[in-house]
Amino acid sequence: MPKLDKFDIAILNCLQEDARATNVEIAERVNLSPSPCLRRIRNLEKSGLLRGYRADIDRKQAGLGLTVFVELKVGQHSKENSETQQAALLAIPEVVACHLISGTADFLAEVVVEDLAAYEKVMSEKLLVLPGVVDLRSNFAIRTIKTNGALKLPQPE
Repeated sequence: MPKLDKFDIAILNCLQEDARATNVEIAERVNLSPSPCLRRIRNLEKSGLLRGYRADIDRKQAGLGLTVFVELKVGQHSKENSETQQAALLAIPEVVACHLISGTADFLAEVVVEDLAAYEKVMSEKLLVLPGVVDLRSNFAIRTIKTNGALKLPQPE
């Protein structure tokens, strides 16, 4: 991980706030000239810390009105089974986030679909047929309070 200074943190905060900001706008906000600012942004990209840029799409306006948090439990625990499970979950486009967790389940997947009928199809055709799944529990979001919040970045020493 690259050592971040106050300028890197400020640049990342600017990009979290508005990823479409121009280099000149970011440079002004962080009190750098444009060339060093752009060099820092490129270094953050090359290091993998800054993984990409994407649009924040309103799910409901896009016709995706149902968010489901799915707990998946697998039967046989092994490195190979875990890797197979992870690859299968990554291949499901409706799964927008997924975590390997501890507790009663092994994976927690966030699934975003149009409605209950669409979720039933994803559940029966994609999730329940995953290799090794022995239990699946669905938790339906009633209302979304916050998504894609900006990370509170650590301050440099």
